[in-house]
Amino acid sequence: MKSNGVLQIGDNNQVSESLILSSTKWGREIDIVEEADGAILRLPPLSNAPVQVLEIDQKTPDAHVFRDPRMIRLTGAHPFNAEAPLTALLGEGFLTTPELFFVRNHGPVPEVEDAEVLDWEFTVEGMVENPLKITLRDLMAEYEQQTYPITLVCAGNRRKEQNMVRKSKGFSWGPAGVSTALFTGVAMSDVIRRARPHKKARYVCMEGADKLPNGHYGTCVKLNWVLDPNRGIMLAYKMNGEMLRPDHGRPLRAVIPGQIGGRSVKWLKKLILTEMPSDNWYHINDNRVLPTMVSPEVAADNPRWWKDERYAIYDLSPNSAIAAPAHGEKLSLAGGPQAYRAKGYAYGGGGRRITRVEVSLDQGRTWRLADIDYAEDEYRKAERTLYGGKVDFQWREASFCWCFWALTIPVQDMAEAKDLLVRCMDEGMCVQPRDMYWNVLGMMNNPWFRVAIIREGDVIRFEHPTQPALNPGGWMERINQAGGDLTNGFWGEKIPGVEAPKKARLVKEISMKKEGLQRSISIDEVRNHQGGKSLWFVVNDEVYDATEYLERHPGGAQSIVSAGGTDATDEFMSIHSETAKAMLARYHIGTLDDASKEALRAGGEPKGKERKSPREVFLQPKTWSSLRLHSREKLSWNTRMFTFKLEHDDQSLGLRTGQHLMMRLRDPVTREAIVRCYTPMSELDKKGYVELLIKIYSASKDHKGGTMSTAIDSLPIGHEVDFKGPIGKFEYHGGGEYSLTGGRKQAKKFLMICGGSGVTPIYQVFRAVMRDGQDPTTCIVLNCNRTEEDILGRESIDALVSEGRGRGKVIYTLTKGSERWNGLRGRINGQLVNEHCPYAQDTVVLVCGPEGMEHNTRRLLEENGWKEEQIVFF
Repeated sequence: MKSNGVLQIGDNNQVSESLILSSTKWGREIDIVEEADGAILRLPPLSNAPVQVLEIDQKTPDAHVFRDPRMIRLTGAHPFNAEAPLTALLGEGFLTTPELFFVRNHGPVPEVEDAEVLDWEFTVEGMVENPLKITLRDLMAEYEQQTYPITLVCAGNRRKEQNMVRKSKGFSWGPAGVSTALFTGVAMSDVIRRARPHKKARYVCMEGADKLPNGHYGTCVKLNWVLDPNRGIMLAYKMNGEMLRPDHGRPLRAVIPGQIGGRSVKWLKKLILTEMPSDNWYHINDNRVLPTMVSPEVAADNPRWWKDERYAIYDLSPNSAIAAPAHGEKLSLAGGPQAYRAKGYAYGGGGRRITRVEVSLDQGRTWRLADIDYAEDEYRKAERTLYGGKVDFQWREASFCWCFWALTIPVQDMAEAKDLLVRCMDEGMCVQPRDMYWNVLGMMNNPWFRVAIIREGDVIRFEHPTQPALNPGGWMERINQAGGDLTNGFWGEKIPGVEAPKKARLVKEISMKKEGLQRSISIDEVRNHQGGKSLWFVVNDEVYDATEYLERHPGGAQSIVSAGGTDATDEFMSIHSETAKAMLARYHIGTLDDASKEALRAGGEPKGKERKSPREVFLQPKTWSSLRLHSREKLSWNTRMFTFKLEHDDQSLGLRTGQHLMMRLRDPVTREAIVRCYTPMSELDKKGYVELLIKIYSASKDHKGGTMSTAIDSLPIGHEVDFKGPIGKFEYHGGGEYSLTGGRKQAKKFLMICGGSGVTPIYQVFRAVMRDGQDPTTCIVLNCNRTEEDILGRESIDALVSEGRGRGKVIYTLTKGSERWNGLRGRINGQLVNEHCPYAQDTVVLVCGPEGMEHNTRRLLEENGWKEEQIVFF
């Protein structure tokens, strides 16, 4: 950093201000140092470190992290995933300041106090003869220190373009998921060699300190890569001469040059040598390019796609982008300059140098060769100590940094063109492809980068493909809205005189819109239709009128009423089937206007946690509110009791008997919402806490795991979870009186049929009846499970039978009971129902269980004379 006219570059090294020159290789002044031998060494631009926590971060687990407000957030307020505006990023030059360096976080940033930095400890374990436990202090004192320029790139860089063709399972990076810095640290090979690997060790697995919904983040690289000095794999603690900042791995991270950023584990705690690749959840389920014909549905149903190591991404692919002209930039043709200097970046992978960058103005018929600036080579020539590390890699042939390209183009040529294309090639003769390789995670997108040129009289305007995150704009969005085919080989546009090749389109997603509808609606107008005579809601920026569907909704009117006037994208897309999504088109009435879209993207719907004062009742039907996980109790091998503390000890949950709450988590890889409905096991009138009994559906070789249950089971204590409610079409008032989709009715008896975790809503109603000594209603519970251990809450249920004094009865049946099981065996059938609860007009059946069980129950009840209005499916 520069201070009082002196540029600090090492422990005791200073460079006089008189030796600092200026260069304008990339439209700004870049600090450089002139060596005694005449070599030029560019140093980082002046860093203006943020000094306060942004308002958006103050109520998240990252309230200790200072961030630059210019960063474009890709996943809302938390976790922090962000890129700089492309013009600002390239404007910094070859090296990127930490505040504009892209960030990929899966969860909360570990908090490390200044006094703890040097005592940060990591281990080297696994298949080694000499396991090590090393502090950062030891690493700095006992090993040779090195400083190298390295470019890191997110595997999702440019993913927004894939999401415009078909939504992948990843969030929308623009082209600025790439940055370069001088990293100071130790060669990982020095540490590994001291641990003496076993002969059979093949991989170095890494694990960070960031505790996530599926354990700590971890991945691996091959051991022979780590031991190869030409690969330059490091353990780094400095970035551009200063200690790492929290978002970038403070205090220690791995840096894997030439490979995707996901391999460079931050907040490093473990190096584990193994014979096989990492079995970490994030190594298996993230950073893979599955075959393009594998849809999100197929990938979700078959875990083998994720476990095939052939699809794991290591080396980067050649990629390039155009930064100038910028998106929205205009160029006057009347009296303006005669030539324009187009500029951008390019990078390769695996240490392969970019050897050419080519630009086309005729859609790829002919190409022009651009100039390339290899700033990395300046450091090859500089044998010196920089930031406390030795800069010595003139012997290394590998190239680990981006390069900048530029080409002077006559303005008249641009005025006559439809677009500006760029592609690059590396020294292995690998070239960027013309066409996109769509894949389920949207990784490694590297087709030719195209900037559209639009003539508007004496002005030409430039359009980039997309804008990052949910920001609108770009020629891809324009063509999509016009009904063009982005996969036709010509960017959705037809070249005059050339017939586009007939090409199978990717599977089209289900349309939830009315074709040709062009009505624009504001979010304020939507909020004026929250219920009563008219109820509207929003899904994926489209507006729907559900008024006429309220009484027919299978989940009851309350589910829709809760969404009235709000953006219900998370809830609808997470819970509903493809059939329900297709039905939504009937109720489509328009599209949010651009101002409303921006408002929603900037802040979304208000969350309860942003209130200044606590409320008496926690649950709110239209806003998500957050609670922290207080405890997790293991009741059996696959059953947990999760306890969440409410906002204060005197707060009530606000749930009525027979109703449910919605719980929302974010997928740790894709950041897509996971939403499920649950019924608490805790007493509804208890204050200060809520308990959820959840069965964990773990993945196996034959079955995929339960998305929500496995995610919540991996949550660290203290992690925030969002809740909303109440919802549900059934409510029990006591004395046999109940409501069903609004109307009040009376029952003398309840037949309750449940299976597995479906017992929780049944238990809630059963408890209300049994605990009320004045309630004359009787209840029969038929509870079906696989094994005795699968019976959830059996002790509590049996205790309620005793409290009911003859008004309640529970029959258990198992499909795979052990030899010691003396109860009933088999599934619930018509004979069992007729024996214990024959048809009666004053009896109501409450059903909750797996989909197959519910389907069979409906059939057998109808076959035995039960009427549809007597059967309630939770």
